[in-house]
Amino acid sequence: MLKPLFVRAEWDEEAKVWVATSDDIPGLATEEATMERLIEKLKILIPELFEANGVKVDQSLPFEVMTRRFEVTHRVEN
Repeated sequence: MLKPLFVRAEWDEEAKVWVATSDDIPGLATEEATMERLIEKLKILIPELFEANGVKVDQSLPFEVMTRRFEVTHRVEN
């Protein structure tokens, strides 16, 4: 099995979307409103980007998505 490709997904609070980038996948920069939709989009984009960069894809391409989302909480007064 191939080493999984690493994809970073960060929540953009202003745009309300998950933004995905990767050092392993040249040209990858995409966004979606939900993580589920982002994963489905990545399944299509990753092989397309490899082929667009001249890399023939003959097999499965495993990938791992690392997510990051910052939140703020406040103490509740009783």
